[in-house]
Amino acid sequence: MFRGNQYIIRNNLISSRFIRLQYDNFFNKNMSSSIKQDENIIERTNKRQMIDESYEMITKAPKVEPTEDVVQRKNNVKRKNFVIMLSYVGKNYCGMQINRGRKTIEESLLSALLKANFITKEQFEDVREIKFQRAARTDKGVSAVRQVVSLQLPDYVNKEDINQYLPKDIRVFDVKRVTRTFNSKTKCDARTYRYVLPTFVLAPEDSNVLQIDEEEEVNEEQRLKQLSMIDGKPYHEFRLTPEMLDKLNEILKLLEGTHNFHNFTSKTKPLDPRAKRYIIYFRCVETFIANNMEFAVLEIKGQSFMLHQIRKMVSLVIGICRNIVTSDIIKDVFSVEKIDIPIAPGLGLSLHFVHYEYYNEKFGKDGFHKTLEWQECNDDVDKFYKECILQDIIDKEISEKVMMHWLASILTPKRFAFKEYVVQCEYVS
Repeated sequence: MFRGNQYIIRNNLISSRFIRLQYDNFFNKNMSSSIKQDENIIERTNKRQMIDESYEMITKAPKVEPTEDVVQRKNNVKRKNFVIMLSYVGKNYCGMQINRGRKTIEESLLSALLKANFITKEQFEDVREIKFQRAARTDKGVSAVRQVVSLQLPDYVNKEDINQYLPKDIRVFDVKRVTRTFNSKTKCDARTYRYVLPTFVLAPEDSNVLQIDEEEEVNEEQRLKQLSMIDGKPYHEFRLTPEMLDKLNEILKLLEGTHNFHNFTSKTKPLDPRAKRYIIYFRCVETFIANNMEFAVLEIKGQSFMLHQIRKMVSLVIGICRNIVTSDIIKDVFSVEKIDIPIAPGLGLSLHFVHYEYYNEKFGKDGFHKTLEWQECNDDVDKFYKECILQDIIDKEISEKVMMHWLASILTPKRFAFKEYVVQCEYVS
């Protein structure tokens, strides 16, 4: 009986200990959870306090504009090859190619790229860093309808931001990605130029008027008076006849093909291989009347051209049409003889197309690159040409009589004089 009571008491003790143990575990667990909750609350409170303090510091801090170094780092991005197709009126510029200290098309374009944060100041100062290259150079005063430059630019480049910083006489009409090795100059197959001139400069002159004493100085006022009337009518009323137009195209065709054009540029020797140039075609593509004066549009396409080459070719054609020289002079100008050919005014000349036929055939259909033909913006380009470039040629010709004064002072028989004969030598190694 006693033992039974001991057993009952022992069981009760074990049960009470077990219950106590469970209570302790439950208590400790709850305490731990409570402590963790308190710690989390404290931590969140501290973080919130830090955020609030940081926000207060930021809001109270003065606003700081990004420094030049920050801008430079922003522009230090991965660059890819692009081409920019642009048009410009050349009358207010000293040519296309950059010439520090002078107003040029490239200087204006690069300045716009810099202001739009597409190039850095270092790249503006040294364009070799972005592999800048032009498809063709244009002389002082010469315009371009579709000029192309290649360079490295960031992916986010766009024409709108560039045009924002360009003067109104320069417009970017398209920007396209090209292959990694593309170069706008070396990959160009051919270039097409146009020369717009009033047709009265093609009117034949009386041979008696052209007879000038070698010792006699040309009287410009007297010559202007002679030139102001053609067949008894004011010069601006002159119109090309169909026969004159046919003769003009016959003369232009004589200059087609591969020839030695050393007489059509400066500082190029007759035996210099660089004087050999290929003219694909040369023709009159259009005549039109503006302000009661007739104009002709001469179009010439060639692989490449030298400095002043086209303007001297136009000058020679005018000289033949006016009977100042005969068409026989063609064989002489392509020989090693040195002949002085006057330079026609730059006003009527404009670069119209740069051709990338081989590139378009090889890469324009690969699914990654676009053809360089600009068909998608032709309407806008043609509008700029007619309203800005062509209209400027017409207005300036009529108001300033550019070609009339050139005929009176420059294009005379004295200017087509033989200078010297260059003896062709054989080099012995």
